[in-house]
Amino acid sequence: MRQAIARMEVQTTGRGMVDITAPIDRWLASIKAVEGLLTLLLRHTSASLTIQENSDGNARADLMDAYDRLVPEGQTWRHSLEGPDDMPAHVKSALTGVHLSVPVVHGRVDLGTWQGLYVFEHRTAAHRRGVTLHYIGS
Repeated sequence: MRQAIARMEVQTTGRGMVDITAPIDRWLASIKAVEGLLTLLLRHTSASLTIQENSDGNARADLMDAYDRLVPEGQTWRHSLEGPDDMPAHVKSALTGVHLSVPVVHGRVDLGTWQGLYVFEHRTAAHRRGVTLHYIGS
């Protein structure tokens, strides 16, 4: 049994989802991962991690629209110093989460056919988001 830890930065362009599946698989290959568990932690509170549809972008767009309906901007929030999109972003992040655990099989994340790993940016502006990767396995 062995472990490996790394941090990766993900550049977002504002609200939306950034597919991080390929860079994670490249990292797993670089450490010669075989079988194990990959834990991901997004080191932010106004974006989140999700496993989502990787084929039809409309599914991700619909999901973003649904989150905007659930937590719209324009409400009165006590935490508002960083702008009208900040507190809604925190709520969306709490709903989705900042942590994932994914099995690694044959050196790759073991996702379904139509699944990908995404950083889900909830803020309007572009951000650099840090993700900590922790692999444990063979």
